[in-house]
Amino acid sequence: MLLYAGRRLTYGLLVLALVATLVFLIIRLIPGDVVRLQLADAPGVTQAQIDQRTAELGLDEPVLIQFGHFVGGLLQGDLGTSFDDGRPVTTKILERLPATLELGLLAILFGVLFGVPFGLISAIRHHSFIDNVMRFLAVIGMSLPNFWLALLLITFLALWFGWSPPLVYASPTEDLSQNLIHMLLPAIALGAATMASIARMLRSSLLEVLGSNFIRTIRSRGASERVVVLKHAGRSSMIPVFTVLGLQVGSILGGTVILERIFAIPGMGSLIFEAVGQRDYPVILGCVIFYGAIFIFVNVVVDLLYAVIDPRIRYEGASA
Repeated sequence: MLLYAGRRLTYGLLVLALVATLVFLIIRLIPGDVVRLQLADAPGVTQAQIDQRTAELGLDEPVLIQFGHFVGGLLQGDLGTSFDDGRPVTTKILERLPATLELGLLAILFGVLFGVPFGLISAIRHHSFIDNVMRFLAVIGMSLPNFWLALLLITFLALWFGWSPPLVYASPTEDLSQNLIHMLLPAIALGAATMASIARMLRSSLLEVLGSNFIRTIRSRGASERVVVLKHAGRSSMIPVFTVLGLQVGSILGGTVILERIFAIPGMGSLIFEAVGQRDYPVILGCVIFYGAIFIFVNVVVDLLYAVIDPRIRYEGASA
């Protein structure tokens, strides 16, 4: 199992290195000059000042040389310094990371708490009215963009109940109740697609398992339907759900970029948004690397959980 985990992490690091390389090259194609953006408000800027600032940021060197400096620093655990304020990129990311992790975990929690029951009920009552309603809601949940759903929630709550989320973010250590109220709507908007995906996948997987031979054998022995569904069929049906959950982490991380701006949450999503506008290349790269590392780690953990759900996978995974 350890060999399998190490192999998966190695593949993940290779993918992360490829993504970082592509992003390094692509962001150089973004229109706009970071130096001219920084000096745009300064009166009487001369070309000499522009050249001096370009040299200070190391942007006067060829792209390959810049890439070599980036890789050298990355191998030493240094993501560079921000073009905007000169602070270490790692420091800026670690300051913003807790808010993003909280939002992502709340979105996953919302998706699991509602997606699993909806999927179970839909499978047990398949082809009934409630099944059709839940399937329709699942399609809606997967189709709506999270930022548009967030705007709908804000608008309808303001019109119907005269309530809007707090405009000032408070961390859990400062004010837990205000923090949870602030995070409620973005977590729902971000977790809606996860909830819908889990519900659909669990329904499909559970229906397939309920029609298998070993379930018929268990029923023939007099087991109650509750035991059949929750103890036997439910556990076997969870492997595809964990797969969906691992893949949804990428969508959740990507969704934070817009939602954190909408709800004024000072997380990594807001940091990426600001960095793109300022052409702050080191910050963009650092955030992409952090997001990629989180996604890879979660998917490796999901793969290892397969063996916990189904012990037969343990031997196959260890010998793969």
